[in-house]
Amino acid sequence: MPMPSYIFVEPSINGWIVRGDFETSPRTFATGARAEQAARDLCHGLAQAGEPVVLEIRLRNGERAGRFLFPPSLGDCTQRMAMRA
Repeated sequence: MPMPSYIFVEPSINGWIVRGDFETSPRTFATGARAEQAARDLCHGLAQAGEPVVLEIRLRNGERAGRFLFPPSLGDCTQRMAMRA
């Protein structure tokens, strides 16, 4: 299995950012919920393209709220899945 890409959701001065191993990094969002949903959508897309992804979500105080592994898709998968890492 190839090395995973990493995507982070974390607070910024102007809201929340999603940054990581992708072309349009970083992306800015007004709320943490919108940033998290955009990050999860990005992770699912990369996983469906065959790339493993680790998503790490941070709280306002910098503590880690969660870490998730999105394994690469192995064919026609109708259900999207992430594992708590």
